[in-house]
Amino acid sequence: MPKVDKNGTRTERLFATILLLQTRPNMTSRDLAEHFEVSRRTIFRDLRALSESGVPLTYSEGGGYEILEGYQLPPLMFTAREAATLLVGTEFMKLQSDASLREDAGAVNLKITSVLPAEIRDYVDRLSENTVLDPYWTHAVQSEGVESGKWFKLSEAVARSRKVIMEYFVTSRNELTQRRVDPLGLVYYTDHWNLIAFDHLRDEIRNFRLDRIEEMFVLTERFDRPEGFELQAYLEQEGHRSDPVDVELAFSAAIYPRVRAGIPARIESENSQGDQVTVRFPFENMEYLAGWLLRFGAEVRVTEPQSLVDAHRRAAEEILSNY
Repeated sequence: MPKVDKNGTRTERLFATILLLQTRPNMTSRDLAEHFEVSRRTIFRDLRALSESGVPLTYSEGGGYEILEGYQLPPLMFTAREAATLLVGTEFMKLQSDASLREDAGAVNLKITSVLPAEIRDYVDRLSENTVLDPYWTHAVQSEGVESGKWFKLSEAVARSRKVIMEYFVTSRNELTQRRVDPLGLVYYTDHWNLIAFDHLRDEIRNFRLDRIEEMFVLTERFDRPEGFELQAYLEQEGHRSDPVDVELAFSAAIYPRVRAGIPARIESENSQGDQVTVRFPFENMEYLAGWLLRFGAEVRVTEPQSLVDAHRRAAEEILSNY
């Protein structure tokens, strides 16, 4: 049997090396050794084995290894766990409101299952038949009708740095506005997609919900991304732009595991005591957070700040006033 190291079997490492050199050419033996956390001697043995098996390896003028363009791997083989992970991911994409995402997810699902060995395919089929991500969400999505494929068009615009013009509905003013934007990234928040883009109307980077874009068109005109812009860093900075206050919530321990992933902020501390979990995080929009907390009913109690206690109470009283 091949020797197993922390990165799996040698066969798995060889396969990963091919993928790595195809996506990141000109890697040196030192780069590869650091990536896989093995010795350079091991890397030299791996590269020799790849060459002997017919992989067209070359040493570039830039000083690193690369694989000649046009080389293709044999059909991918998945383990049961890998196949299940991919198919659960496609099932999640089928829950999206954008019809093109649901259609593409179905096509990917079919392609994956078509290359699986019969034993793993049967395993995945049984798993799919007995796995439901959210029956109510699925029902809601199916009732929305066909949409225009905004996510895919915007993802192309982001990847190719193409400008976009769009009609965007501003709910706070009940107004349809005309926008010309430079799309910088896409972000998924709990139940909807957002476009992060430089807005030429406001002359700053703004956040646009995809479900509020009425019409849009991707231009052939390119734009230059802001120097040093990184989406993750921007989101972290944006979350602290309005001087957020510390929020402390006490959830029942029974529901906290499913609540945790949906908390709309970066958690700073968690403390489990008996049948409840106290969590702290910074947040700036108390009205939004109060509405979000209503879904948990009596399973959550606001400890601080007082402004959130008041907002949560008002939100509950508004519901009671309907009865």
